[in-house]
Amino acid sequence: MSKLLIVIPAYNEEANIEKVVGNLAKNYPQYDYVVVNDGSRDHTAAICRANGFRLIDLPVNLGLAGAFQTGLRYAAENGYDCAIQLDADGQHKPEYIAPMLAELEDGADIVIGSRFLTVKKPKTLRMLGSYIISWSIRLTTGRAICDPTSGMRMFNRAMVEEFAQNLNYGPEPDTISYLIKNGAVVKEVQVKMGERTAGQSYLTFYKSIQYMVKMSISILLIQWFRKRDTETPYPERSL
Repeated sequence: MSKLLIVIPAYNEEANIEKVVGNLAKNYPQYDYVVVNDGSRDHTAAICRANGFRLIDLPVNLGLAGAFQTGLRYAAENGYDCAIQLDADGQHKPEYIAPMLAELEDGADIVIGSRFLTVKKPKTLRMLGSYIISWSIRLTTGRAICDPTSGMRMFNRAMVEEFAQNLNYGPEPDTISYLIKNGAVVKEVQVKMGERTAGQSYLTFYKSIQYMVKMSISILLIQWFRKRDTETPYPERSL
């Protein structure tokens, strides 16, 4: 089995982090993990330290992209074959890691934990952004991604290195679209997400609209002008 790192970005998740990491430590000890505390203003970091959790404590809030990239940098520098993002709110279920890893070991570069691979996507206002982003990806790449906004994504070693080093690589649909254009093999595995049991999501309705517009513009226009460095081996790069 590939050596896998679970990256858990956490921002103000004091109500959830102990349960999420405790479940991993108890029921999935075959996987390593690291919590990346993204400059939380609550007791997230203190709870991790009190429980002896593996922790990277960022002094300021970098946002999801910065926290996730920090985790992948850790994975790259510590010899992991692959990495997966699990949210600290408990919505991503670790029981799906094994089938996602199987797809990765079968040749995928990126595996997405999809809510809508075999389940029909509801036609609701909340899902409008997902429909539009899926359409944008299909228009520009010819590849259908059923759940482009899922944050449960697994990356092989080559992808870990790219995300770890390149500053404009966020764990977002526009980067997935960009990598597909550049030959990355992306697969999806049907998963069921849990519900947030405590705390508040940062993604309000207004921010959801902003996100959808930003991602669509990026996929349809900006991604054509991005440049990709795959020639320089990761250990020889420098920030």
